[in-house]
Amino acid sequence: MFNVGDLHCCSLHNFVLYVPIHSIDGVFSTMDVHRQVFFNYRGEELRYNFISHLIKAFEKHEINFFVDKYEQRGKDLKNLFVRIDESRIALAIFSTRYAESSWCMDELVKMKKLADQRKLQIIPIFYKVSATDVRKQTGEFGENFWTLAKTSSGDQIRKWKEALECVSNKML
Repeated sequence: MFNVGDLHCCSLHNFVLYVPIHSIDGVFSTMDVHRQVFFNYRGEELRYNFISHLIKAFEKHEINFFVDKYEQRGKDLKNLFVRIDESRIALAIFSTRYAESSWCMDELVKMKKLADQRKLQIIPIFYKVSATDVRKQTGEFGENFWTLAKTSSGDQIRKWKEALECVSNKML
């Protein structure tokens, strides 16, 4: 980890993650066993590449985190929502296939709700997708979002859009 201006930077195999210092300053050093970082990401796309490198970096720096690699598909989200509630920080790791998953989207809505209550800090990461495509649901990300939306209710779509716009705007 190194600093560039007011950013903490972490290089992970030719991918540099820029995180505003105010986002993590003091959090990791004082984190106890009940405080953790929640990873919100599209497993099929990122689990064995970007996420595996991120896990190694977090373990090296003894940062407590939760990754849903042991959750079964098709089960309800109650356990994941509990893990989000237990977290102090959530990484929303957006990728082109992120919006294919109602789980990812529902987790993001939960994360936004907690962030609105100032109980959780969300740090967006854009992995091979632009913040604009996430914010506006355009490009390949948007195509995947609107395909998922066809099988969802209007209220659910509204909540997903609000969460995507809110969290992706954190980069502005």
